[in-house]
Amino acid sequence: MSAKHKLPPFVAPSMKEQADQAREAWRVFGIMSEFVESVERLKAIRPAVSIFGSARIKPEHPHYQLTELIARKLSDAGFSVISGGGPGIMEAANKGAFHGKSPSVGLNIQLPHEQSGNPYQDISQTFRHFFPRKVMFVRFASAYVVMPGGFGTLDEVMEALTLIQTGKGRKIPVILVCREFWTGLLDWFRNTLVAEKMINPQDMDLIQLIDDPDEIVAAIFQHYEQRGFTDLPDEHELMLNL
Repeated sequence: MSAKHKLPPFVAPSMKEQADQAREAWRVFGIMSEFVESVERLKAIRPAVSIFGSARIKPEHPHYQLTELIARKLSDAGFSVISGGGPGIMEAANKGAFHGKSPSVGLNIQLPHEQSGNPYQDISQTFRHFFPRKVMFVRFASAYVVMPGGFGTLDEVMEALTLIQTGKGRKIPVILVCREFWTGLLDWFRNTLVAEKMINPQDMDLIQLIDDPDEIVAAIFQHYEQRGFTDLPDEHELMLNL
């Protein structure tokens, strides 16, 4: 090896570097504890539907009111409703379920801004880390209902589609609500991603676009009518390895 390609001599880590390394190790234990606690608290909520959407939507907005109605119908149909526990669409989802027959579940996240817990939660679980929280949205959901939202909402729906497409997650209904909001994105999927062979044409079948609350509930039941809501053996194994 030439002189210019030699690695620099080993330098023992400073006290600060050692402290940072120890802190990183303890952070892993913190994530593990969040997994254990949340699995124990949520294991009895199935079947459940995760609802995603913007934290910035106000109660007077039609999207808020539609979300509340959808969540109420899902709750009365026997589904626990899971949201991010915060304001906006998350609050609407929890509120609708809270006044229904099934549990309203909030998976809250500690953020420097925007996120504060809403009061419509029968079961509330708070996370410091996004990673275990995102796993819980997937692990306990029989379906995703996705309302209009920003980066966080897009992150959740893309992760769900990726898990289903790659076989790392169960095949569950992914329902986008508010046709006008999502049509441009779906057109881009077809005209760019499919056209450029970035995804297969059949991958578009993973997404449903439904605006009517009753039709959303019916679509979820239709998906499970031949098999029931209990995980099949291979799906159980997928969830253990998620």
